[in-house]
Amino acid sequence: MILGIGTDLANIDRIAGTLDRFGDRFRNRVFTEVEQAKADRRRDVAGTYAKRWAAKEACSKALGTGLAMGIAWKDMSVTNLRSGQPTMQVTGWAKERLDQMTPAGHRAVIHVTLTDDHPWAQAFVLIEALPIEP
Repeated sequence: MILGIGTDLANIDRIAGTLDRFGDRFRNRVFTEVEQAKADRRRDVAGTYAKRWAAKEACSKALGTGLAMGIAWKDMSVTNLRSGQPTMQVTGWAKERLDQMTPAGHRAVIHVTLTDDHPWAQAFVLIEALPIEP
């Protein structure tokens, strides 16, 4: 069953400007060390950060809270499988919210997809509850 969906569209140029203006202060407030390492290895640094920004916004919407209800930016983290497929991990209050949403006898799976076409970066998050197999 679907527990939540969220999407977000971020302007890559706006994120680039924020990176230029606030640098590490912005990076360290919003992105985990793993996310920063990934972005800093990429040719399109701003685009990589913009996609992850959009993913965090989309995840907060899928959790039904948005960012106004106490979820910290770093409570949501995007990493990639070896195949390149993005994945979303949640910790802290985001994990607590996910656990509250997940029906008994089920486990939550967060699906995320990212795309960009300059100057736009987009993310879509779907949270699914799957029955726990005995």
